[in-house]
Amino acid sequence: MNKVRIGIVGLGNMGRFHADYLLKGEVQNAVLTAVSDTFTRNLDFYRGKVAVFEDCSQMIRSGMIDAIIIATPHYLHTVLGIDALENGLHVLTEKPISVHKADCERLIAAHQKPGQIFAAMFQLRTDPKFIKIKHLIDSGELGQIVRINWINTDWFRTEAYYASGGWRATWKGEGGGVLLNQCPHNLDLMQWFFGMPSKVRGFCQLGRYHDIEVEDNVTAYFEYHNGATGIFITSTGETPGTNRLEIAATRGRLVFENGNLLFTRNEKDMKEFCQECKIGFAKPDVWNIEVPYAKTGAEHKLVTQNFVNAILNGETLIAPASEGIYSVELANSILYSSLIGEMVELPLDSSAYEAKLKDLIEHSTHVKKVREVVTEDFSKSFSQ
Repeated sequence: MNKVRIGIVGLGNMGRFHADYLLKGEVQNAVLTAVSDTFTRNLDFYRGKVAVFEDCSQMIRSGMIDAIIIATPHYLHTVLGIDALENGLHVLTEKPISVHKADCERLIAAHQKPGQIFAAMFQLRTDPKFIKIKHLIDSGELGQIVRINWINTDWFRTEAYYASGGWRATWKGEGGGVLLNQCPHNLDLMQWFFGMPSKVRGFCQLGRYHDIEVEDNVTAYFEYHNGATGIFITSTGETPGTNRLEIAATRGRLVFENGNLLFTRNEKDMKEFCQECKIGFAKPDVWNIEVPYAKTGAEHKLVTQNFVNAILNGETLIAPASEGIYSVELANSILYSSLIGEMVELPLDSSAYEAKLKDLIEHSTHVKKVREVVTEDFSKSFSQ
């Protein structure tokens, strides 16, 4: 195989975005050969350019594609992913890989064929500032992590956004709100940096700012096995929002905010200083360091290029889909904890959460309002 023939299912905002850079040839050794969508009008632009399918199962079995990018509403990620994997295709799925942990387990279990590539679209793992943060953590430069605070409230969305699709912000159509739609990337980074917590306590407000039935305002508390604690705050109803990640560790404090990555470094490890210093109110001297990082990266096409390279020459995946279960488990745990009003221990009981979600769907009384909205460049929403 010299080129990977790619099909895209789902031609909403994300699907069209992926199709655009593939049609422009911005991913080497890849060619868009087919697209699929159940809405006929979404296919019109692509007629004459690539093969079009109203039924994705036909595209999967057409013999015209080697790989598929799944960019549909969330619940379909599992159904279409399993179908594609069982039919021998390489799969790249948009976030989240599934709505809930039990479906993640089913989807991952379908990945059985040797040499079959299964990846997730976590493009923030290609962002130089986040790569730098991970290096500082993994190298031991920060010492032992003791506290994490991420205030991530610059996900503001208007009522028009939620009214733009009948599936949006419903238990049945999306399976959640800000945690499932906007924050999978941030939650993926949380586990990529720090691993999974041992306990989670979530406080979620459902429809606080919008006429929706799912969460649009969240505060979560994490406890980790090593004694570290974390706070994660997010909202789609707050503006001006904040994006501030603060990591307190024994060798100092690392802060990302307003495009700056700042490290206040203790000359001596704070735990050692605490035990050895003979003066009650003393503090270790510090260095104030502005950590440089490249201002490029964090692009979807970089993950797609990596996916193609993995298929053709075995390049290591940036984001294996098997790791996508962790951000879903964090989102599920936060919401489940809030719904039952208790601390939740991880790993999450996937069957218990699935039952809770089915109950929310069955007893939903919310009437979703859908209306036409003005077309805009949604790519500006990618910045984090």
